[in-house]
Amino acid sequence: MSQQVTPKSAFLEKWKNSKEYLLAIADAMPEDKYAYKPTDREMDFKNQLLHICGNMRWLGTTYFSEEKFDRKKLSENNPEKKKDIISFLSDSFDMVYDKITKTEDKELELTVDFFAGNKSKLQILNLLQDHVTHHRGQLIVYLNLNEIKPPEYVGW
Repeated sequence: MSQQVTPKSAFLEKWKNSKEYLLAIADAMPEDKYAYKPTDREMDFKNQLLHICGNMRWLGTTYFSEEKFDRKKLSENNPEKKKDIISFLSDSFDMVYDKITKTEDKELELTVDFFAGNKSKLQILNLLQDHVTHHRGQLIVYLNLNEIKPPEYVGW
């Protein structure tokens, strides 16, 4: 008998692959290039990764737990070294995975107050993945501009 696929189970499977892929991208960039940014108006490689982590922690905590999200505390404790950033990134993915695992499927239908208007929790899941994908695409460009071959895509 095959396992039933739900929006939550599909998200969790994709989230694990997204984690693996982004960690490989973060690892591919040498630490001395973590300050690289192609233009002055863009974030550097390191801050792209930290931005992704912050977004994951904000959305995961705010919309999938009873905890209060403290953006100031998060930014005060951002890691600086490549190995610590990669660990923080991995932990951020794991935190979201854990919170979504504990979320009942029916809860994804609930509407929450979001700065861009009311959204379902399912839409917040889609935003979590879409935000990672958006910034990961930028990071792939950063690798290519430094003549570093990006890791092979990890898909579904």
